[in-house]
Amino acid sequence: MYESFYGLKENPFNVTPNPDYIYLGENHREALAQLLYGVRAKKGFIVITGEVGTGKTTLIHFLLEKLEGNNHTRTAFLFNPKLTVNDFIQYILKDLGVRVQGQTKGDYLHHLHRYLLNAYRRDERVVLIVDEAQGLKPELLEEIRLLSNLETSRSKLLQIVLVGQPELDKTLSQNEFRQLRQRINLRYQLAPLNFKETKEYIEKRLRVAGATEPIFTEKAIKEIYRRSGGIPRLINILCDNALLNGFALDQKKVNEKSVQEVSTDLKLEKKPRPIGKWILLFLVFLGVLLVALYSYKMGYLQFLYDEASRGFHYIKKLLPPYSSPLTPNGLGMVQWLSALRIVFFEVLI
Repeated sequence: MYESFYGLKENPFNVTPNPDYIYLGENHREALAQLLYGVRAKKGFIVITGEVGTGKTTLIHFLLEKLEGNNHTRTAFLFNPKLTVNDFIQYILKDLGVRVQGQTKGDYLHHLHRYLLNAYRRDERVVLIVDEAQGLKPELLEEIRLLSNLETSRSKLLQIVLVGQPELDKTLSQNEFRQLRQRINLRYQLAPLNFKETKEYIEKRLRVAGATEPIFTEKAIKEIYRRSGGIPRLINILCDNALLNGFALDQKKVNEKSVQEVSTDLKLEKKPRPIGKWILLFLVFLGVLLVALYSYKMGYLQFLYDEASRGFHYIKKLLPPYSSPLTPNGLGMVQWLSALRIVFFEVLI
């Protein structure tokens, strides 16, 4: 609707993953590097988690493009894990292009094992990617763990990547999944984009869509970042609605006010700005320093020092002299400590 008004050839903020619009922030690049390394090194189990809308599915599609361009990698991608165990194994076989024969779980496992062994002989990697893995039922998670037992004496036959929301971490931390947890070789948590990345993300999508000059003001981008928290899906929704609002108001430049209006309509509250750890530590240190200076000025520190010195001299008078256990004069270590214990309780009482 607003594309021609802003000189765009298409909508730059569709929420569907389009490889032309892919933008990888630092965290996404690190996650991709972990995934590629894990697959190529045949690490077995890899877990990627992240909040809703942080770009997990986009990252997986990008990974699939990388892997499918390699003749030595075969992939099975499960995007809906709400399946029975039999349906799950059957889906894997079909996605790998294996002709399914038989009706039982044993038949399916036999075909899968044979396929994996043949792939190993051809020096091919086989990767199973499960998206929305936080929705996996316990029995299916156990089945995935058992699939990781498919191996030779030298390497794993099946590489497994679980991708899901933070609830997946909570599930895996349960005691009943400790065996599965111990098999995870690589783990990464996706974080939202920072402000610099959010700005680059918006500018790239506009540029790919045909924009030749900035459409959002600097203040508008800052407001988008504060309202979205750097989550790509929310950035897309906010930008799309802000462009529509700007079109309705005949604004060639989308300003901060337009972003605020659509944020209110979408019920997106402004995210609080996080205080860095170093700032927090500085404030604590400053507080302690001010208390110490105030106490010194009021004479409290001298009072505490005098009281501590008086108590030390009092205890010293009550205790007998200590000498080495090897000398005949004085008390040995055991007797001296016993005397110290008696004096300690007498002082307390």
